Amino acid sequence: MADNAEKLGRQNTDTTDTGSGSQSPQAQEIFERPTGIKGVYYHPVTQVSMLGFVCFMCPGLFNALNGLGGGGQVDASTSANANAAVYGTFAGGAFFAGTVNNVLGPRITLLLGSFGYSLYIASFLALNIHPGAKNFVIAAGAILGLCAGLFWTAQGSLMLAYPTESQKGKFIGLFWAIFNLGAVVGASVSLGENFHSKSNSVGNGTYIGFLILTLIGVTIPMLMADPNKMIRTDGTRIRILRNPSWKSQFVGLWLTLKNDPMIIMLFPLFLASNWFYTWQFNDYNGAIFNIRARSVNDLVYWLSQIFGSLAIGFLLDRETLGRRVRAFAGWGVLFAMVFVVHIWAYFYQIQYTRATFPPNAPKMDIMDPGYIGRIWLYIFCGLLDAMWQTTSYWLIGAMSNDAAKLANIVGFYKSIQSAGAAGLWKADGNLIPYMNIFLSTWVLLVAGLLFTLPMIFVRVTDQTGDDTQGSIEPSGPSEAKETYA
Repeated sequence: MADNAEKLGRQNTDTTDTGSGSQSPQAQEIFERPTGIKGVYYHPVTQVSMLGFVCFMCPGLFNALNGLGGGGQVDASTSANANAAVYGTFAGGAFFAGTVNNVLGPRITLLLGSFGYSLYIASFLALNIHPGAKNFVIAAGAILGLCAGLFWTAQGSLMLAYPTESQKGKFIGLFWAIFNLGAVVGASVSLGENFHSKSNSVGNGTYIGFLILTLIGVTIPMLMADPNKMIRTDGTRIRILRNPSWKSQFVGLWLTLKNDPMIIMLFPLFLASNWFYTWQFNDYNGAIFNIRARSVNDLVYWLSQIFGSLAIGFLLDRETLGRRVRAFAGWGVLFAMVFVVHIWAYFYQIQYTRATFPPNAPKMDIMDPGYIGRIWLYIFCGLLDAMWQTTSYWLIGAMSNDAAKLANIVGFYKSIQSAGAAGLWKADGNLIPYMNIFLSTWVLLVAGLLFTLPMIFVRVTDQTGDDTQGSIEPSGPSEAKETYA
């Protein structure tokens, strides 16, 4: 559409960050936006909403399925091994996703990435029908990990391209609201399907419902507008920024570590960020509850995430407090939540083991005594998850203003996070004692916070100036900004 738009014969002065802290004016041509139905379809809000619904249908339902514990199965070991495959291939494959996205474009890359979620859910349906299909589930997990790298790379490219500078907060908020509702709706579907069930696993109907929704999600990228034909609300063309190649990503990570070795202090924080899911989903929700209770728990877990992220976000963005005060306050809230949740959970964990609660044993129902306290613990687990993820990204952003350096720190964050999750899911698949997994989770969360505390003292200031350490891309800071914006 933008190719046929009439130029208005005026210039818009945009400011482009050069990556070194200075800004230089760059004249951009202004184009007339389409009107009517085409104007609605080609509106950036429409396209961001469609992008949100892709994530609603695909990663959102993946989250809902994982939150059921064991992927809704009686035996959680297959799900654990499949998740190990997901995060293992994601940790490695994500480095190459940017190159694929540059060649194919974000729409095709998003389409390929979304396919993996449908395959993964279909594999659990196959397992329900044919109990011998465990290897298929694990293989589907490995494929999903590769697809997830493509998916989130394409999502990031589009998410950053559609809004103007003044609209980024609103657009990102809209996207995440739609995305997070996916897990809530998925959990609601499971609850509706299994509310009258007293078994320990979901029926075929739940998987079929999830599969249909993810297949709808796969079709949405084909219906989205070509980004090259999009015009922002200020009349400027959409410009899809190139992702870093796999080579530049590896070089950037190495140079970040070489030039700023203190970054290692953040690694326990990164490692812990997906570590706790194994105990929460499989070794608590999946281990001791029947499928009806697991579905209720899954629903309240994802609902509590919304409140947790809003609450900690309100604290971290409170402008009446200095940034250092907010950083220490956020750290203090996390530290308190970690101990509240895990002291509480410890008194439940000592009551059962893999031997005393085998997969086919009778499980706790929502009507059983003691259930209320346990569902409240799961609500607090959801709050802790949302607060941990939100605070981690906020702290990363507060460490520097240099886009290239921040991008490489986030690269460390995602790779270490995924590698750690893969390792613990594999340990769970090998039937490591529940208490071992629980204690490793507690210790790692505390270690992550303790190692981060010196970084807050040293790196987080009330005013961050130009960060010269961040110019670590071989091509120079200007290109690094273009790559990672």
